[in-house]
Amino acid sequence: MRFSQYFLPTLKEDPGDSDIISHSLSIRAGLIRKIASGLYAFLPAGYRVLKKIENIVREEMNNAGAQEILMPVIQPAEIWQQSNRWDEYGSDMFKLADRNERDFCLGPTHEEMITTLTAADIYSYKDLPVNLYQIQVKFRDEIRPRYGLMRAREFIMKDAYSFAASEEQLDKDYEAMYAAYSRIIERIGLKYKVVEADTGLIGGKSSHEFVILAQNGEETIAYCDKCGYAANTDNAKFRLKTIFGESNGADKENKNLEEVYTPDVKTIEELSNYLQEPPQKIIKTIVIKNMEGSVFAFLLSGDRTLNISKAEKYLGAKLEFINEEDNVHKLPIGFVGPAGLKKEIKIYADYSIHGKSNLISGANKINYHYKNVNIERDFDVNGWGNFTYPVPGDLCEDCNMELNYDKGIEVGHIFKLGTKYSEKLNGKFLDGDGKLKPYIMGCYGIGITRMLAAAIEQSHDEKGIIWPKSIAPFTVSIISTNMNEEKLKNAAERTYEMLMKNKVEVIYDDRDISAGIKFKDSDLTGVPVKLIFGKKFLKDEIIDIEYRNKAEKIEIKLNDLENFLKKLTSLNE
Repeated sequence: MRFSQYFLPTLKEDPGDSDIISHSLSIRAGLIRKIASGLYAFLPAGYRVLKKIENIVREEMNNAGAQEILMPVIQPAEIWQQSNRWDEYGSDMFKLADRNERDFCLGPTHEEMITTLTAADIYSYKDLPVNLYQIQVKFRDEIRPRYGLMRAREFIMKDAYSFAASEEQLDKDYEAMYAAYSRIIERIGLKYKVVEADTGLIGGKSSHEFVILAQNGEETIAYCDKCGYAANTDNAKFRLKTIFGESNGADKENKNLEEVYTPDVKTIEELSNYLQEPPQKIIKTIVIKNMEGSVFAFLLSGDRTLNISKAEKYLGAKLEFINEEDNVHKLPIGFVGPAGLKKEIKIYADYSIHGKSNLISGANKINYHYKNVNIERDFDVNGWGNFTYPVPGDLCEDCNMELNYDKGIEVGHIFKLGTKYSEKLNGKFLDGDGKLKPYIMGCYGIGITRMLAAAIEQSHDEKGIIWPKSIAPFTVSIISTNMNEEKLKNAAERTYEMLMKNKVEVIYDDRDISAGIKFKDSDLTGVPVKLIFGKKFLKDEIIDIEYRNKAEKIEIKLNDLENFLKKLTSLNE
């Protein structure tokens, strides 16, 4: 492709509304353009990258035995109502009505539709197992679309669904998809971790996320170098170094409870600074309620954050934080503590305060806190548990080694759904014993557009994108530093024709502009290899070769070009 004929509008400056590197570079490198909040058009170079990602995904899914289909984007409300997710999914779902006032949605996911589809044609255990997938546009009405392609309202996703007659069949399907996802990311050439994850709104009994490591990632993962355990911090299991004794903050004797005036001091940080005490000495009291209106207090060390999912699992109920409007007990928000708390509010405590004494907490009175708060003497705990996210210093639950932490971007998520959807949507088959049973499902999603953004986040520098060769829009960039020099122009033209003939993906910068701009555009767009025809070629017929990923430079003579190009051809294989 000749640059002069290619629609590749690069920009010198970062766009004003870009949040992260991948968003900025995607726009600057001419991959995408914003249409509206959370909606992007893909320009030719960006679309080439998307298609390469799609092809790798498609090949690995086919090799794993999955079969490609295509389902409608618009889905009828009835199937979502049947699964009880029409209201459960919430405001993230785009809802619409047709001219006959029938309700539909733009599919955020396709569990309901695929189950309805297969229920009409799977009759017997002999029809199972089956694994069907599609590469399709999805829609989610994000409250605040941000980070460019990372959290857009319209995105492209590969979603697969397996149907099994037994748990053993499901396990085999799940393992096959786990292996396929690993191969996909490895073929693309990115560093990643597979972590245990929460099933969320999709549901099911277990799931794993595939996380691309990147400093700007939204996810924090905890992992153990010794035994290989890894999970996102939402779902991570961990042990405290100790939950008993002086090493956990216990004094030798309990001191008298003391009320302290703390004007307008509401946060842990403010209280720590005001009293000159570490956050670990402070009890953080989080007040939440269930859907019936019952109120609970969860206590944790001041340096930790409540994981509400863990609290929900412990109580077996959906929970939400209280605010001023639903504060039925008129609790002084910012000054709540366990000592003197109303008896109808049950107290649950995290192990991070177990064994500690003479702590600091709210005094249930505006502008006042207590010092020397002690468990059992000053309040009772209705139950103990692990209700927080891990922090540095916590230990792996499997081998007791200290956990490490990294940032990353979730690009894939696989689930063992079980019979959650097949039972509700009449997805049943006749088993070998003659009984009608719901088939056992798995669900496997990988973000195509998100993978593009994640690749940029992981691999870039101050000059621009550094594409893995597997998904780069072009393998080679040819640059003639002076298009008015016939020798340079002719050599560049011949090389371009040779590369095209050998089916090497090449962009030839034939623009009559400065060499500096050409170099900057090549680096910005992340082309893996530059062939430069410049002063050295005019003098000694030497071609400069620059590799984008290593900042490596070599020189070759013109008569060595053909052998070099044969090596380049292998880059596309």
